[in-house]
Amino acid sequence: MHNVLIPSEVDSSSLSESAPDTTSAEKIIFFHAEQGKPLATPWQIALTRSKMVNKSALGKGIIVDCACGSGIQLAAHATHLQRAALGIELDSQRALASAVNLQTIAKLMNQQDSQRMNETRVLCGDGRDGRGALETLQNHLKLAQMPEISLLHLDPARPRNSRSHGLDEMAPRLDEIFAGWAPYLSTGKRGPSLLLDLSPRLSHEQRLQVEEMVDLVWPQIERTWVWTSRGRGRVDRLALWLGSISIPNVARRFVRISPNLQDEPLIIDGGEPIQMGEGVPQKSRRPPRKGERVSLLDAALVESGLANVWLDSVTKSETIHWGVVEGRRPQIHHDHSLRLEGNNHLLIQATGKIATLAHMNLTLEDVDALVKVALDHDIQKLTVRVSLDPEIQPKVQGAIDRQLARRHGKRTAFVVQQPGDEMLLLCVLE
Repeated sequence: MHNVLIPSEVDSSSLSESAPDTTSAEKIIFFHAEQGKPLATPWQIALTRSKMVNKSALGKGIIVDCACGSGIQLAAHATHLQRAALGIELDSQRALASAVNLQTIAKLMNQQDSQRMNETRVLCGDGRDGRGALETLQNHLKLAQMPEISLLHLDPARPRNSRSHGLDEMAPRLDEIFAGWAPYLSTGKRGPSLLLDLSPRLSHEQRLQVEEMVDLVWPQIERTWVWTSRGRGRVDRLALWLGSISIPNVARRFVRISPNLQDEPLIIDGGEPIQMGEGVPQKSRRPPRKGERVSLLDAALVESGLANVWLDSVTKSETIHWGVVEGRRPQIHHDHSLRLEGNNHLLIQATGKIATLAHMNLTLEDVDALVKVALDHDIQKLTVRVSLDPEIQPKVQGAIDRQLARRHGKRTAFVVQQPGDEMLLLCVLE
């Protein structure tokens, strides 16, 4: 049983939580059910993803989000693709928030009286029951037949505050959604269109399991894995784009959202299908050299398996040596400066030339010795980019800052650790 909500007729008076979305230029106020805001997709990400969908590739029909939450992604899809939308949400308050937010975006775009909005609905009920939902919509709108679906979006709930989880902990489960909706998906230029919004915490093995589940229903359907990041070395969204919305001949895509709301995202395409492996570079076994350059890359880019694809676009024809592959500060060594035109600088934490190699660890007891080395190289500011205990790191950085503040150096630098060795690399920014 599905209860119908009409976005143009709902009001927000019974919703307890709302907040402006700081990723939208207009600071749009979105409503949420209780504790719903942390789960909502930021408008900047939602709109960026919708803009990447090729309108002309879609088949006929409406857009369906069968676990729509606050409805922000659904509103972005409907607005950009100019299609009627159907959101389904099991929780009644979240369903109401979704309807309110669809109304908000329609008013913002001056489309509240458009045909697509007149046919847009939110259902409170079971998102796994495709036939039941479509029959409810057909009867409500008095349609001659059940509507076709041009795009199916799924963002299942998963355990919060957990570093890992199983595929069977998603709600609704992927296999249940596939079984419930596959018969009603229209076919575009390259098959049906599905966007699976998955947890960034999925392991490589779990991604392979997702592909196996997809192939049971749509054998060998075209696919693109998309990693989306807003910075801080973290993957904010991981999604599998299937069928007509997959990017032709692109197995992987990395999307770096700019902090400047006016800038277009930086997009890296390429890589091998995930069946070929994770795509993470191999660590080099060679000692660092004074005078060579060290760059710390965005960890999310490395996780996507597209780091080497990006490096090919910003380096001369040279060998890149990977000093660190895992963790928050992937580290490469190279001979020439990187070409960081446009937004390419967003994928670099720091880059500089090795001024000296200091045989020491970095503890509070070592700060005096490190400061002396820094002063010998005319350093005014030195940033610690070594993995330290979270309780120790600010104390070490503070001690360095206080000592250097009393001196008169001119250069800015950062310090990194040579993995597996008691050696610090002091790198001067260029």
